[in-house]
Amino acid sequence: MTKPHSPSPRPNQDAPSSFDFNSLIAILQSIGAGAASDGQPWPERHQVRGRQIALADADCALAGQRIVQEILLAAIRAQQNGDPDEYVGDRVLEGLAMAALALTAFIQERVRPVE
Repeated sequence: MTKPHSPSPRPNQDAPSSFDFNSLIAILQSIGAGAASDGQPWPERHQVRGRQIALADADCALAGQRIVQEILLAAIRAQQNGDPDEYVGDRVLEGLAMAALALTAFIQERVRPVE
């Protein structure tokens, strides 16, 4: 089952009628144009365009950060309570922690007001 198309922030006037809005390229273009984590444009219209894109980027990064932290928590619980062969290893735990830190830094940069 495919997810229904979420319209891009800017109408694509030159798209042929057979254009697949759920294709990888179309979705990447939508993300680049400021789609938030739900695939929709940033809802606050009073923001300038660059700020809308920055907030949509932060929203996507927050969704990714939550996933990374959930995986990290599950890996730690498996280490503490699971079988030894379920443990993913110290390097994987460190990598997940570093990914969470990198996402936090990115989010902080995107949410910070432009001066």
